[in-house]
Amino acid sequence: MRVDKKRKLLQRRRRSIRKKIRGTPERPRMSVTFTGKHIYVQFIDDVAGVTLASASTRSKELPDRDQLGANVKSAERIGALAAEAARKRGITKVIFDRSGARYHGKVKALADAARAGGLEF
Repeated sequence: MRVDKKRKLLQRRRRSIRKKIRGTPERPRMSVTFTGKHIYVQFIDDVAGVTLASASTRSKELPDRDQLGANVKSAERIGALAAEAARKRGITKVIFDRSGARYHGKVKALADAARAGGLEF
């Protein structure tokens, strides 16, 4: 499958998901994005258009961030870090936005770690 076609299919899934979900100040959208090397999580209030909190494999709070990558083990750590960052901002309930990725592997590990960290979705 060509890269262009894969990218278009991902964008279509992403748009389809985003039509249905919308973050609010009481229940922000937890957006998860993966690149080949890193994992990024943002808590977004779509009404105001602002990011309330974030976490990633590039965060300075992680002492061994050089060893982290875009894998399941790192996804678990980032899920816990994201839950901690959200709790500091008073966020307990979120809407999970997987950004077109299928719910298995890294996405599932991150979601389970965030739930274990105290987030509801």
